[in-house]
Amino acid sequence: MDLDLSGKSVLVTGASRGIGRAVAESFLREGARVVITGRDAASLDATARDLATLGAVDTFAGDLAQAAERERLFAAHPSVDVLVNNAGAIPGGDLLGLALQTWIDSWQLKVFGYVHLMQLHLEAMKARRAGVILNIIGMAGQAPRFEYVCGSAGNAALIALTRAVGAKSVDWNVRVFGINPSPTRTDRIETLARKKAQDRFGDESRWPEALGPLPFGRLAEPAEIGDLAVMLASPRASYLSGTVLDVDGGQMFRG
Repeated sequence: MDLDLSGKSVLVTGASRGIGRAVAESFLREGARVVITGRDAASLDATARDLATLGAVDTFAGDLAQAAERERLFAAHPSVDVLVNNAGAIPGGDLLGLALQTWIDSWQLKVFGYVHLMQLHLEAMKARRAGVILNIIGMAGQAPRFEYVCGSAGNAALIALTRAVGAKSVDWNVRVFGINPSPTRTDRIETLARKKAQDRFGDESRWPEALGPLPFGRLAEPAEIGDLAVMLASPRASYLSGTVLDVDGGQMFRG
């Protein structure tokens, strides 16, 4: 199926690895031109070299937890057709175990970073009367957990933001929607699961147990999220906005 994305410009934040990299790869396979961002310039360049075999890749190295860096990114790439907000790593921990400064620091990237980039790009897309914004959020916003309360609260805020903005943006011919991935096979998920296993069992090596029974007996794959993102961002899903899609294999409703 031709997704009508050939030649489109796409910006994917937090794309040096994991879901962000998979999203970038899926867009490249459809003929899009992709800009990837990351904090670590060396890792970002290595990813770009790998992905360059698929198509045109540009990079932006910077800490998007900083407003000035987000503005610098927008100045460098102000007219993208698709913005994919993906950068962010909110740590695990409960309300009594996380210092307030940890909340503030982690939300600068995952929450305020999304808000700010949406503000910048939505204004430009509104003026052009064209564009798509996709927020990669997370199932913790729909199924909050005490042991991941900072991430749960941040994700819940982003879900509300996405729904509210996406309901209005259609007036300007701009689509805004989100994807909530369930635990996906990335280094980050192992890190979070090790923290949970340490808190729950006193042994981080038991991290697979901390994930619990999984639908289909496995974690989601980054490529599955990437391919879905591309399909939904394409003109083939042109009536989709103001929606956040849960991709958890039905886990939230399992007993």
